[in-house]
Amino acid sequence: MLTRPSESRPLGKSGISVSPLAWGMWRFKGDDVLAARALVESALDSGITLFDTADIYGADGAGFGTAEALLGRVLADAPELRARMVLATKGGIVPGVPYDSSPSYLESALDASLRRLGVDQVDLWQIHRPDLLAHPQETARTLERMVQSGKVRAIGVSNFTASQVSALVAFLSVPLASIQPEFSALRTAPLWDGVVDQAMAHDLAVLAWSPLGGGRLGAADGPVGGLLAAQGRKFGVSSSAAAYSWLMEHPATVIPIVGSQTPARIREACDAFKVEWTRAEWYAVLEASIGERLP
Repeated sequence: MLTRPSESRPLGKSGISVSPLAWGMWRFKGDDVLAARALVESALDSGITLFDTADIYGADGAGFGTAEALLGRVLADAPELRARMVLATKGGIVPGVPYDSSPSYLESALDASLRRLGVDQVDLWQIHRPDLLAHPQETARTLERMVQSGKVRAIGVSNFTASQVSALVAFLSVPLASIQPEFSALRTAPLWDGVVDQAMAHDLAVLAWSPLGGGRLGAADGPVGGLLAAQGRKFGVSSSAAAYSWLMEHPATVIPIVGSQTPARIREACDAFKVEWTRAEWYAVLEASIGERLP
């Protein structure tokens, strides 16, 4: 059997410890603060400490910044919850632009996020998507100022290619803590495009968004979903839990971001720790995903 993931893990070289699962808030919305607080507490009570949000969350319906603002209302209602979480947010996507990593914009985006969240500091701040018109040296200086200001404890990037990460790291004087790619048993590109290998080489935390392949793996559809469902049945857990565990078996200590907005499903995600994999079982899922036998 492969080695089970530890109960906590470092967020890169930041000195921050986080849970092996994160909770994502891209669908966190509404006006019911008590219901929102119940979701936050469900994650915390399940042992999830890493909370992933972004300024853009809500722009597809409720409005730009609304997910952060709702979390801010929860924290205002129950300020003691802040000490129990590692709070991560992102910026750099601008509707209609679409990306802006200029120093003035990133710094204003951070300040706006802090206001909406009602906090003086976030634990992790990530550039949400790469701006091809921003020089990595200029971006590095901006990120360094964020840390030096005390508004940010650690910095990371989301959806960057391996070469884009290398270019940024070449100019940074503070460690990059994380990379956040789309990664699931249906979306295995990070295994092949250098992102995960680079993360291990530079000690970056890998935060996997859409770890259920947009929900398809939770529905147990197709050959990959079928294998995950069978593995879940073997250990008495859901196919979703098996999908999370498949990612967590990788030696990069991948942290899947659970997107559910249902307390029971958030708690269910932690069943991932019950699942064990042999190498043959793990590779069978990978082969089903890529549609061919490995040599």
